Amino acid sequence: MGETRLAVDIGGTFTDLVLQTPRGTHEMKLLTTPEAPERAVLDGARAILAAAGCAASEVGLVVHGTTLATNALIERKGAPTALLTTEGFRDSVEMAYEHRFEQYDLSMQRPEPLVPRDLRLGVRERMAADGSVLLQLDEDGLRAAARGLRDRGIQAVAVCFLHSFTNPAHERRAAEILGEELPDAAITISAEVAPEIREYERASTTIANAYVLPLMGRYLAALEQGLRDAGLACPLLLMMSSGGVTTVETAKRFPVRLVESGPAGGAILAQAVAAENGLGEVLAFDMGGTTAKLTLIDRLEFQRSRSFEVARAYRFIQGSGLPVRIPVIELVEIGAGGGSIARVDALGRILVGPDSAGSVPGPACYGRGGTAPTVTDADAALGRLDPARFAGGSIALDVTKAEAAVDGGIAAPLGMAAAQGAVGIAEIVDETMANAARVHAVENGKDTAGRAMIAFGGAAPLHAARLAQKLGIARVVVPVGAGVGSAHGFLRAPIAYEVVRSRHMRLDAFDPAALNALFAEMRAEAEAVVRMGAPTEALTETRTGFMRYRGQGHEIAVALPARAYGPGDAAALRSSFEAAYIALFGRVIPRLEVEAMTFALSLSAARPLPGQVADPPALAAPPPRGMRDVTDPATGATEAAAVHERTGLSPGMAVPGPALIVEDGTTTVVPRGFTARVNALRQLLLEAVA
Repeated sequence: MGETRLAVDIGGTFTDLVLQTPRGTHEMKLLTTPEAPERAVLDGARAILAAAGCAASEVGLVVHGTTLATNALIERKGAPTALLTTEGFRDSVEMAYEHRFEQYDLSMQRPEPLVPRDLRLGVRERMAADGSVLLQLDEDGLRAAARGLRDRGIQAVAVCFLHSFTNPAHERRAAEILGEELPDAAITISAEVAPEIREYERASTTIANAYVLPLMGRYLAALEQGLRDAGLACPLLLMMSSGGVTTVETAKRFPVRLVESGPAGGAILAQAVAAENGLGEVLAFDMGGTTAKLTLIDRLEFQRSRSFEVARAYRFIQGSGLPVRIPVIELVEIGAGGGSIARVDALGRILVGPDSAGSVPGPACYGRGGTAPTVTDADAALGRLDPARFAGGSIALDVTKAEAAVDGGIAAPLGMAAAQGAVGIAEIVDETMANAARVHAVENGKDTAGRAMIAFGGAAPLHAARLAQKLGIARVVVPVGAGVGSAHGFLRAPIAYEVVRSRHMRLDAFDPAALNALFAEMRAEAEAVVRMGAPTEALTETRTGFMRYRGQGHEIAVALPARAYGPGDAAALRSSFEAAYIALFGRVIPRLEVEAMTFALSLSAARPLPGQVADPPALAAPPPRGMRDVTDPATGATEAAAVHERTGLSPGMAVPGPALIVEDGTTTVVPRGFTARVNALRQLLLEAVA
C-alpha cells in the first residue's frame, strides 16, 4: 500500500490530520466545517501535503474516521426512513424497555424513534423462535406497502421481522421485493446489520443504519471523488468503533459501525503506547474540543462491548438514548472538552458542559464571536496556553477575551476574582472526569488507583496531571503527537471485521458440531470483508461467547478459544464463564445451569504490538525558552513556570514542575510535585515526586 499514509479524524471542534512518510511525520489541526465536513478534510489534505513537500501520488493509503453518522443521529438529519416489521409489532421501538430510566423525574422525556409511527408498517409474516415458518410472507401486501412508501418519497427502509436472526428468509425476500418497487431507496435488513436476540435493540440498530445510509453513501462518494481530484487515487479505509478499519464498500453498507470511530483510534494509540512502556494497567484519557473519553486497558486488552447508545435525551443516563448493537471499545464519554461551556446555576454552583461552543463560534478566546466561558478560556486565563502556538499557530488566542468571558460568566456572579473563576472551571471539569473514570472502573469490577494514564487529544495534556492526582495515579504518559492522537491511532489500526450470531446453547446440552459449523460460517463472512483490504496478510481470530446463568436477563462476555470444539469443552466453557463472572461480581452462583445466547467472531489482519523500549541514559535539560505565570488549580497559587519546547527535549532529559512543555498540537502542564522525563521514543513520562 506504500509507505506514505494519511490519517484524518473529524471531531466536533477540530479536524486532525497526520501524514506519515519515509522522511518523517507531519501533523495538522483545522477547525471542523460542520456544514460540509469533507471540506476541512480536503483542505487539510492539500495543506499537509504542501507543508511536507509530498506529492499526492506518493500517498499509498488514506484512513478516515468521522463523526458524520453520529451527528446525523443526534441532530436527526438522516434520510426519510420507514420501518417494515412483523404485523402487530410496529410499536416495539416506541415501547423500548418499558421502564423509566429516570424514575423520579415527572417530566422525563423518552427519545423519539427515528421513524414516526405512520411510517412503521406491519407486514403479514411470522417466524417461530426455532426458525420454522408459522405464516408465509404476504408478498402482495408488501408490494402495496412499498408503493405507498414510494409515493411518500421515502429514501431508506429498515426491515426487522420477528426472529429473523434465526431464519432470515423472509427478510431477504422482502429486500428483493423492495429493491424492485423502490429501486432508488437504501434497504437495510436486521439479519445483516444485527442478527441477534432482543427485538428492540435489533430494530433500533437497523433503523439507525438505514437512517444514515444515504447520507454516508453520498459523503463517502464525495470524499472519494474529492481525494481523486486532489491526486490521492490510493485506497480509502474507514475507522470503525470496534478498533479496526474497513473498506469503503463495507462502510457504505453498514455506516452505523462508524459511530465512535474517533475514540476507537485513540484507544488503539493508547494500547501501543502501553506496550512500548511495559504498562499492564492503563487508563486512556482522550480530551478534545467537545468531549472527554476514558478507556480501561488491562494487559494490553481493551474492554469491549456489544452495545452503545447514541442521542441520549439525558446525556449521562443509560437507557435515555437510542441503542445500537455494534462492536465497540467500551469507554465512557462525557461533555467535558476544551469547548465545553461553563455556567453558574440557580444554586450558585459552577457547571461545565455537556454543551459545547464547538468550532462555530468556538470559545471566546478564538475571537470568532463566542462569548460564553469555556474550558479553553479557563486554561488560557490560568496561563497554560501560548496564544501564538495554539493549534499550530492557526488560531491566535485572545487571552483578554477569555478572561472577560470567565469574569462575566462565572467570577462576577459568584463575587470572586476572575482568576478564581478560571480555577473553579478547571477544578469542576477535572472532578467531573475523575468521577466518570471512577464509576466506569467500578462498573467493570476495576479501580483507577495504581494505574498509569496515557493522555492525548488537544486538551488532555493540560489536565492530565491534575486528573491523575484525583485518581491516585502516579504516572502519566503523553505520546508524541498527542494533540492528534486519534489520527495517529488510525495508522496503527488493523483491517478487521466482527460477525455476531445469536444461537441459544445450554452447556448441559452442548453441541460442539453445531458450534463448529456456526463459527466456520462466521469466519467465512468476516474473511470475505477483511480480504478486501488485506488480501495476503496473516489473520488473527478472536471469539467471544455471551453467556449467563439460566433464567438471568442479560449475558456477560466470555473469551473462547479459537479452535475446533469437542464434547469435553463444555466444562472448559463453564470454567471460563465462572472466571469472568467472579471478575465482575465477586462470586459464582452454585447449582445453576449456564447457557450461551450469542457468539461473536472478530477477524483482523495481524498487527503485532511494539515491544517495550529501554530507558535512555540521563541527560541535562536545556534552559527554558522563558517563564510564564501559571495558576495551579490544586492550590490556587500562581507561580512562574518554565516553558520548554518539546522539540528541544531529547531522550533522557528531565524537566521538574512547575513547567509547560509546548508543541503545535497541545501543551503538557507539569505541576509542582511532578517531573517530566523524555523516554527513548520521545514520549513524555510525568511522574509524581515521592
